[in-house]
Amino acid sequence: MRTAVISGGNGGLGRALAARLEVEGWHCVLMDREISGLAATETRTPVEVDLTDAAALARVAAEVIAARPSIDMVIYNAGVSQIGPFSESDEASHRRVFEINYFAAVAMARAFLGPVRKSGGVHLAISSVAGFAPLKNRTAYAASKHALEGFFGSLRSEEMAHGVRCLIAAPSFVATNIGNAARGADGIVRPGSAADGVDYMTPEDAAEVILRGVARGRAFIPVGRVARMSWWVRRLAPGVYERMMRRRISGEG
Repeated sequence: MRTAVISGGNGGLGRALAARLEVEGWHCVLMDREISGLAATETRTPVEVDLTDAAALARVAAEVIAARPSIDMVIYNAGVSQIGPFSESDEASHRRVFEINYFAAVAMARAFLGPVRKSGGVHLAISSVAGFAPLKNRTAYAASKHALEGFFGSLRSEEMAHGVRCLIAAPSFVATNIGNAARGADGIVRPGSAADGVDYMTPEDAAEVILRGVARGRAFIPVGRVARMSWWVRRLAPGVYERMMRRRISGEG
């Protein structure tokens, strides 16, 4: 039985990815700081961990590696967003977004690098439209996702020699926490909670597109119509993209 490790496993997209993989015969290790509602089964192992706690992450990763016969895919899905003007944010919140969205993923990749090499497996980074294009009133979020794509895109060339694939999926707006933003005073919100989104996808639909792209070996997987359109418009006519974004995205999510 192949094993997939999914960070942010108790979120809507994490659960949807696990559900599809389990049907296909995978065992999923769902890592999250809050695992209430997740039950351990023959095909699922919930693991409680704060990914920004380096020591805790290293300990949990070692336990997972020891417990499973192989680690065949690691999905870097954990993340937060921050909505609001840069002028109203502070350095601490900007760093917090990076700690969760970028540095935790890098630490997790380092922890599982050897086992994924051994299995000739997959690193799958869940980025965003904001990972390749600007997004109004989301400077920290967009920057962290750009960094995530830069890291895994560069890691791809290093790991190719080991038979490892590094893939990036970029969803647009996935409705995982609509009405449940848990917005802090610093503007940090749960992913998938933005009220100013366009053409929302369900987590199940997004998971289907992502895993279909993985099966086809696509290095970059735009997820949803908005992501596909944004990718092409941003490449071919960046000025047009930015005008469309300012018109459609309020940034007040």
